[in-house]
Amino acid sequence: MKYFYNLRLLLLLANISILTGSCQDDSNERGTGGQSSKNDILTVTVNLDDPRQTIHNFGASDAWSCQFVGKNWPSDKKEKIADLLFSREVDETGNPLGIGLSAWRFNIGGGSAEQGDNSLINDDWRRSESFLLLDGSFDPSKHEGQRWFLKAAKARGVEQFIAFVNSPPVSLTKNGKAFNEKDGEPYANLPASNYTAYANFLADVAERLRDDDIDLDYISPFNEPQWKWECCNQEGSPWTNKEISVISKEINEVFESRNITTKLEIAEAAKINFLYRAEPEFPQRSNQVEEFFKTNSGLYLEDIPLMAKKIAGHSYFTTWDVNTMIDMRKELALKIQSVNPNLEYWMTEYSILENNEEIKGNGRDLTVNTALYVARVIHHDLTVANASAWQWWLGVSPYDYKDGLVYIDHSKFGGEIYDSKTLWVMGNFSRFIRPGMVRVNTSRSDNATDYESALDLMTSAYIGTNSEMVIVFINYRNSDKKVNLKLNGANVAEGTTFSQYLTGRGGDENLKYTGTVAAGNEIIIPARSVLSLVSGK
Repeated sequence: MKYFYNLRLLLLLANISILTGSCQDDSNERGTGGQSSKNDILTVTVNLDDPRQTIHNFGASDAWSCQFVGKNWPSDKKEKIADLLFSREVDETGNPLGIGLSAWRFNIGGGSAEQGDNSLINDDWRRSESFLLLDGSFDPSKHEGQRWFLKAAKARGVEQFIAFVNSPPVSLTKNGKAFNEKDGEPYANLPASNYTAYANFLADVAERLRDDDIDLDYISPFNEPQWKWECCNQEGSPWTNKEISVISKEINEVFESRNITTKLEIAEAAKINFLYRAEPEFPQRSNQVEEFFKTNSGLYLEDIPLMAKKIAGHSYFTTWDVNTMIDMRKELALKIQSVNPNLEYWMTEYSILENNEEIKGNGRDLTVNTALYVARVIHHDLTVANASAWQWWLGVSPYDYKDGLVYIDHSKFGGEIYDSKTLWVMGNFSRFIRPGMVRVNTSRSDNATDYESALDLMTSAYIGTNSEMVIVFINYRNSDKKVNLKLNGANVAEGTTFSQYLTGRGGDENLKYTGTVAAGNEIIIPARSVLSLVSGK
């Protein structure tokens, strides 16, 4: 099976059209698989009375560029970047000015920036300031550039704010650095004697940001706890499941005593398999759904008042090949369902780190090719893993790498800004699927499977409390796809019309408004594109 799909992918990359059927019912059951001519019209049915998960947000993080851009760049430049990321306004022709992110992630730094070269972190862009200075005092003026972006996000309507920690402050760590000892044990770079100090530091951060009128919805105290985070690439610390459990309870106690209502987000697993199974190489840092949310586990955390009823993971290194991508997300969804059906899954970090037959992380790519790869990951995280949130890694990147939404020149004081098709494709989701909307099931006339549709046409649909609808089509093919859209439900309005927003290969196809279409009429999804249909626009 894997050989078959790899062969199909190679044919796609050679620009040879694959004349197969497209995406399946996103209920994730394998269909019989349908073959169709490229001239056939596929009927896609949106089953409005078949709800799935609630969507809470789409977001990105301020690491690491925003510390310089927000502080040093000219006002017009940073306002432009903020518009691209957060704006929900449109121009005079109806084209969105930005992708309308509904969440923004704030990096609580460990203080390597203040250490300078003594931090031993090679790239000074990856060093981060800390509110907690080396002498133990709290400096509220820190993170100036990042705080500018927090305020810019809120001013443009961003609704949710999340702070995350890569490393505790260096004044609290075991080795006085923002990374773990080389060849050290995979335990936290934080002595038990400083657990309470760490909890109070996080409370201090929440109070400091409140002074800027930013109320943190969540704090994530542990990031990718599986990795050892040794010298010298960036801030980071490993954490065992036991350490996460003990410190989370300590943070909860401190927050409650100080009237901090910010919820705790765990565990930001480095790969999603660390969430759903015990990995022999990571015996104390895997199987986290059971460890933290199964009542008899010994490390159970759901009963502490400030624990968010969700578990967070990262999609890195789990997106290839197509079979692997889909099967891993099915396993994750099944594990969560078996442990606690009410537990949500949030995908809280992704960019292209993989090096596989279709894509490589190295090399900046502003084209639709990377964007479509990312769109496929978003689609399967939402429709197979049932993610309730989806968050990109670097909102702004100076690197020659596939890690950014907005790209900039590698300068701390100004330069050019480059939008990417990945930015706009994420906007096909984030701009229109707003917090509180519910994904609903879709079905299709050719019964193609998830596996078949992943290289062809993928569809997902969402409804809001006022019956507004968003339908997202991802055409991975090298040829157009004709679709007849059918709405199925008890309260379907006759003649429902949709505005169309296209991100495609054309230079101006960046969430481009392309007019309206009515349900029941033929819709053409252009080759290698993402098309969002939005009712009531």
